[in-house]
Amino acid sequence: MENIALIESFSEFKDEKSIDRVTLMAILEEVFRSALKRKFGSDDNFDIIINPDKGDLEIWRNRIVVENGAVEDDNEEISLEEAQKIEPDFEVGEEVSEEVKLIDLGRRSILALRQNLISKIHEHDNTNIFKHYKELEGELYSAEVHHVRHNAVILLDDNGNELVLPKSEQIRSDFFRKGESVRGIIKNVELRGNKPSIILSRTAPEFLVKLFEQEIPEVFDGLITIERVARIPGEKAKIAVDSYDDRIDPVGACVGMKGSRIHGIVRELGNENIDVVNYTKIDEQFIKRALSPAKVVSLKIHEAVGDEKPRVDVFLKPEEVSKAIGKGGVNIRLASQLTGYEIDVQREGVEDDVELTEFSDEIEEWVINEFKNIGLDTARSVLDLDLAELVKRTDLEEETIREVQRILKEEFES
Repeated sequence: MENIALIESFSEFKDEKSIDRVTLMAILEEVFRSALKRKFGSDDNFDIIINPDKGDLEIWRNRIVVENGAVEDDNEEISLEEAQKIEPDFEVGEEVSEEVKLIDLGRRSILALRQNLISKIHEHDNTNIFKHYKELEGELYSAEVHHVRHNAVILLDDNGNELVLPKSEQIRSDFFRKGESVRGIIKNVELRGNKPSIILSRTAPEFLVKLFEQEIPEVFDGLITIERVARIPGEKAKIAVDSYDDRIDPVGACVGMKGSRIHGIVRELGNENIDVVNYTKIDEQFIKRALSPAKVVSLKIHEAVGDEKPRVDVFLKPEEVSKAIGKGGVNIRLASQLTGYEIDVQREGVEDDVELTEFSDEIEEWVINEFKNIGLDTARSVLDLDLAELVKRTDLEEETIREVQRILKEEFES
């Protein structure tokens, strides 16, 4: 009776965790064999018969009959005298099967048995969750905000599984409320201990790709392909698209009439400004398109040296330079990411210019790097922008910028 009652309590897990019958039987047998091994030293000579649907459990120990006084292993052998108490006809060399009651294992072993079963079922459940979400890495996914922390948002999906959206994977303008539905891509799934860790991302370039696939039918159908993506999440992105069908304008199809198709994607990304450009394998043409809205006069590509990125000198009219660089150097950074080239902006028709690095004796290196970070590599490029614009785009103090411009002016005046 105690066997049946225990198995009935174990079978509750089957309903709670939706474990199939075969798996539950395998876990139950593993748990019982572990308990028998602890109790008797070995489980090799035990037969375990389990029917979790009916709540049936039988454990039988098989031992060989030996001469009286010749028992060396009382787990695997039984004396003739003890065997004949079970059945008078037993003889030496025959096998005796006896049923083992759970109560014989002891109360402490039974409690350990139940705890071990819970642990095994949770481990099985976590492994299945890990495998399921591992296959979804890189896919678009939605979940509901369960808890907002200072460094992460905890989400629950429709299956009640937990996903984490770290602060580093959130768009700067993101703001979440409990119960709100959030979209992102499953960036990474790994097992930490026995528990799966599922990381959602809204900043990965792949998120933008998946949104295009969902919102633009031609992208979903494969008529338009996304060749390259560069993003500064929540601020600006550039995406290069192509089509093998000459009848399709890939840029027009992605943007839609008056931006109707891309509007939903922009809104999802916190009003991230998205430039869609036509992809081409011709580097010169692609670099020009990537620097849009600036109009490039000409360019000169330099071969890569060692592991460095290949470099290109881009020549523009002075009034186009600020467009190419963009606010805070965003446009030129994205163009560089998209094309794979280090882009140096040159002013067309300006011959007497000097690289900023030539002033390293008078201007500190970190100050020069501040200008270079926003695409200003030469003296003329710094002097062409007014003080207010430079203060806004860099992290430099007004006094520092004034001093730099004074040094640069003196160079040209001399």
